[in-house]
Amino acid sequence: MPGRLERSQPYIDLTTFNIGDACCGIDILRVQEINKLTEVTCVPLAPDYVEGILNLRGQIITVIDVGKRLGLPSSEADDAKNRRNIIVHFENESVGLLVDSIGDVFRAEQENIELPPANVALF
Repeated sequence: MPGRLERSQPYIDLTTFNIGDACCGIDILRVQEINKLTEVTCVPLAPDYVEGILNLRGQIITVIDVGKRLGLPSSEADDAKNRRNIIVHFENESVGLLVDSIGDVFRAEQENIELPPANVALF
């Protein structure tokens, strides 16, 4: 499958994060770094889930609001200070995923992980 990392271990370590009441995870090997959202430049005519772009040490990163992209309710204004930007490698480029908060690292057995439905395309 394109974009899938090959593994020899029977498990996968996931970085977990929250979007509203939903708990999600992403392969820790795809995570470059996690940081607070810094100044983002708006991109005219971009889809509403694209927060904008940011310059991360000379690299231009597109920042995507995962909650908006998935149609989940956005976090409360009080929780905005907890929002984080997960910089991940996706199809030979880095992308920022804006999430409500970061959870723990979770180890899951490969045999218990299901692929997302074919009709779910995040980007």
